[in-house]
Amino acid sequence: MIRAAQPGDTEAILMLWLRSSLLSHPFIADSYWIESLQMVREEFLPKARVWVDCDANDVICGFIGVLNQQFIGALFVEESHYGDGTAQRLMGAAKEEYPVLLLEVYQQNHRAIAFYHKEKFEITARTLHPGTDLPTYILRWFQPLSE
Repeated sequence: MIRAAQPGDTEAILMLWLRSSLLSHPFIADSYWIESLQMVREEFLPKARVWVDCDANDVICGFIGVLNQQFIGALFVEESHYGDGTAQRLMGAAKEEYPVLLLEVYQQNHRAIAFYHKEKFEITARTLHPGTDLPTYILRWFQPLSE
């Protein structure tokens, strides 16, 4: 079930973010993610519009956060829910709200890139992530015009 994140979800979201960041970015030192946790708590989450996908027991399986009505700053799913549609449902919630979405993804994160291509995102730029100096892609999706 997709729903808006609530204040009581913050700790679960943060732990999911940390576990998923460590798992999906083995090419980045764990210390980077641990040191970034406070920024996610104090800056990202309060500014982002966040949706969570929960199981029947209201346990969070994944979340997506959108900044400035277009930038996906986070899309993370519990490993046990990979491939079960959680990421697609979360992306669908964002696509229903916003006609254009942008995101940055590490070029080494092949699983994420494959997912975003399936979701019709296109590479618009190549850059270096300011926090890690690793190469990233900027991807863009836009709502197709109605016929």
